[in-house]
Amino acid sequence: MSGAISDASLRLAGSFSSQIVSARINLSSIALLILIVCSPFILGGCAGSDGQKDDTDIWSESKLYSEATDKLNDGDFAKCGKYFDKLEARFPFGPYSQQAQINAAYCYWKAQEQTQALVAIDRFIKLHQGSPTLDYAYYLKGLITFNDDLGWLGKFTGQDLSERDPKAAKEAFESFKTVVERFPNSKYAPDSLDRMRYIVNSLAEADVIVARFYYQRGAYLAAANRAQLVIKDYDRAPAVEEALYILIKSYEKLGLTQLSNDSLRVFKLNFPDSQMLETGQRAQKERRWWQIWNK
Repeated sequence: MSGAISDASLRLAGSFSSQIVSARINLSSIALLILIVCSPFILGGCAGSDGQKDDTDIWSESKLYSEATDKLNDGDFAKCGKYFDKLEARFPFGPYSQQAQINAAYCYWKAQEQTQALVAIDRFIKLHQGSPTLDYAYYLKGLITFNDDLGWLGKFTGQDLSERDPKAAKEAFESFKTVVERFPNSKYAPDSLDRMRYIVNSLAEADVIVARFYYQRGAYLAAANRAQLVIKDYDRAPAVEEALYILIKSYEKLGLTQLSNDSLRVFKLNFPDSQMLETGQRAQKERRWWQIWNK
C-alpha cells in the first residue's frame, strides 16, 4: 500500500514539475517579448529625458569656460553654475579647473541653490588650501551660509536674522571668523568683521525673544536663565539692554528682591539714558540687515 502511494506521489510530482517548467518557459518568452518591444523607449530614455543631445559635449575647455563666463556676466546664474560644474568635471587638471569650482559656487549661490553652492565651495576649500583665493572662498562660504536673502515677504514683514534658525548664522560666523583670523589683510576681512558683529547681535536678539516669550507666559525662572545667557555670552550686544530688563522683572515676579535690585543697579550703570524702565520697550533696535549691506 505504501509503495502504491509512493508511486502515485511520484507521478503527481512529475506532472506538477512539468507544469512549472512549462509556465517558466512561457513567462520567459513573455518577458523577452516585452523587452524587445520596449527597448527603443528604454534606449531613448538613456539619451536624455528631453531627447536632446548636450551640445556642450563637443566643446573644448576654453570654449566651455568662455560660455560659462558669458552666462555669468549675463546674470544667467543657474546655467553658468552647470557650465562651470561640467568644466571642472571634464577637465579636472586643466588651467580653468580651480576657477571653475569657485565660480560654480558663486553662480549657484546667486541662483539661490544653496545646497549645490555649499558642495562646490566645500570641495574647493578641501582641495585648494594653498590657493591665493582661499580668503575669498571662506568669505563666499560665509555668504552662502548666511543666506541673508529673505525675499520680498521677509523685507515687507520686517523679519531679520534673529527670527530664523540660528544654526546657519553660527556656521556663517565661523567662516567669516576664518577670514578675519587667517587673512587679516584680505580685502574681505572688514566686511567679514561687520557681518560677524551683526550675527552676534542677531543671536543675542534671538535669545532675548525666547526670554521675552517665557516671561510673557509666566515662566519667570526660564526667562531669567535665558536673559542671563544673553548677558554672559553677548555682553556688548544691543539686546543686553532688554535682557537686563527681563532679568529685573523676572526676579521681581519670583520674589527675589535682592537679585532684582542688583540687576537694576547694573542696568542703570550701563544704560543710564534708557527709557525701558518706564516704557518696557527699547527705543531703537539695530538696523535691519538690508540697511547695512546692499550686495
